[in-house]
Amino acid sequence: MKKIISVVGARPNFMKVAPIHRAFKKYEDVAKHIIVHTGQHYDAKMSDAFFQDLEMPSPDYFLGVGSGSHAVQTAKIMVEFEKVLIEENPDMVLVVGDVNSTIACSLTAVKMGIKTAHVEAGLRSYDRAMPEEINRLATDAISDYYFITEKSGKENLLREGYDNEKIFLTGNNMIDSQVFALEKSKGSMVLKNLGLEEKSYVLLTVHRPSNVDNKEQLEILLDTFDLISKTKKLIFPMHPRTIKNLKEFGLYSRIEDNSEIILMEALGYIDFLALMKNSFFVMTDSGGIQEETTALGVPCLTLRDSTERPITTEIGTNILVVPSKENILKNVNNYLDSNFKKGELPELWDGRAAERMAEIIINKILVN
Repeated sequence: MKKIISVVGARPNFMKVAPIHRAFKKYEDVAKHIIVHTGQHYDAKMSDAFFQDLEMPSPDYFLGVGSGSHAVQTAKIMVEFEKVLIEENPDMVLVVGDVNSTIACSLTAVKMGIKTAHVEAGLRSYDRAMPEEINRLATDAISDYYFITEKSGKENLLREGYDNEKIFLTGNNMIDSQVFALEKSKGSMVLKNLGLEEKSYVLLTVHRPSNVDNKEQLEILLDTFDLISKTKKLIFPMHPRTIKNLKEFGLYSRIEDNSEIILMEALGYIDFLALMKNSFFVMTDSGGIQEETTALGVPCLTLRDSTERPITTEIGTNILVVPSKENILKNVNNYLDSNFKKGELPELWDGRAAERMAEIIINKILVN
């Protein structure tokens, strides 16, 4: 019996590992799939609710590392994950995405001689000011196998000298979860509870350090949101980092006083999906939301200088917007005039990425 460990640590990881767990059920007679939750992000909205919404089992291990600086968090994860690897002695470790759990667990596994695969490998923003970019580069540098969501991932890895035989374009696990949850989202009561009609609002998320850690930049965004809210209601599920900084900078009451901006804590996956698919358009600085909106055909403005997911801007519904007031309002006004970008579905974003991945792992990688 082969043992495969998948690591989850932050909100986006859950959407990527849930379909992997379902896919491995087909191989239960030859492989055991183990889920390790590092606890990098842990509260009911950003963790437990996602396990429920995506019908994932409770994790086999919960490391409970909590928050901390990048160094402290990464170190804690490595120490605790090593104990799991010693106990389980797995044949393979799967790490997903680009959070601290990704690099910490890959580094620990590789140093113990355990085959390691990076799911969502090869993505590049070419912005080393982003901690996620460092995690992506470092994880790819030490991994043994690479599962790719879009063509740029393979192009980047080949250009950087990685072995083509170990690179697999399997599709996007995030979209697997979206396809799985779409029917469920029809039963969400979130629009009714908020008194919203379809396409009557803009869904907004911001949490990147470049947007929320600097008071001046955050004020620019708030000015812009105030102007947009005069035309369309804004629905703003707030990341804990954003809430913390708004309060520290003395800006929270300003946004709270705008009745056209509905503030809420981070939502579970089903409710957020319902809000996303029924929005007029989405504004975000998230990586995964760029992909989800493209798959849904929902217009998206990404408030960042760069993106590691270029397929969403090349053929998807996403537009990259340098987050100044002028640039944001120019693009928002185009959308308000219904000048939307039309997109198409990227290759293999069909809800079966995890199935292809599991088949490769069982029948190609772990047969030796």
